Amino acid sequence: MSFSYESPKLLGEYLLLHYGGAGDLGHPSLPVDPAVTSHPFPVRLVRELLDVNLLSPDATALEVGCAVGGSAFELARSCRRVEASDYSKSFIAAAQQLQHAGHHPALRAVEGEITLPFEAVVPPEIDRARVTFSVQDATKLPESLGSYDVVLAANLICRLPDPDAFLTRVASLVRPGGQLLLTTPFTWLEEFTPSDRWIGGIDPEARSEEELSKRLSGEFRLHHRRDLPFLIREHERKYQLGIALGTSWIRI
Repeated sequence: MSFSYESPKLLGEYLLLHYGGAGDLGHPSLPVDPAVTSHPFPVRLVRELLDVNLLSPDATALEVGCAVGGSAFELARSCRRVEASDYSKSFIAAAQQLQHAGHHPALRAVEGEITLPFEAVVPPEIDRARVTFSVQDATKLPESLGSYDVVLAANLICRLPDPDAFLTRVASLVRPGGQLLLTTPFTWLEEFTPSDRWIGGIDPEARSEEELSKRLSGEFRLHHRRDLPFLIREHERKYQLGIALGTSWIRI
């Protein structure tokens, strides 16, 4: 796989995606619902998918593919301990700085080489000490990991070289009665995933959502399903608009 998540440009884009407000992310002529930019996507997906009524006061969470940590900190509002990991060393370094200091400087692209400073900030009411970050491969997670009340993988599945390696392992990571939270736009690309390992995306009779459900239904039952739009700002006049399928599952 040739794509790398280690560039400063992508780091800035993801810090903006995870911590930017409407004024940082949007544009006056951006033709999207204000709800898409009013709260960062990683925050919205946790609020939309996590059922806090099912959590105990001592709930624990694992996030795989956490990028720069926005969802992990949001999970910490409801979970006593959150372990979060990503394959990108630069993303984890940024997340660790946010965990330590509560903020991280970044640059927001305007056009060409013109940038403006942007400060990623963890909301002060969140207990950052509840969260730890590490570099991990989602397809080769340590055998020493236990099980958790919540496991989250946000926009991860279609960025893995072997999605089934993660999906086969994930049931062992969720406690019975626990929640598995997944989002994915099913953007299958050879640069990330060889086509023979795609989950759907080839046969019109085997769409990705159906194939994902087949893989999970033996160990989980579907709890919620949501369409979750998200926006990645490349510069002042160019954006990537995606619609992730958001699902939450209860471990049987």
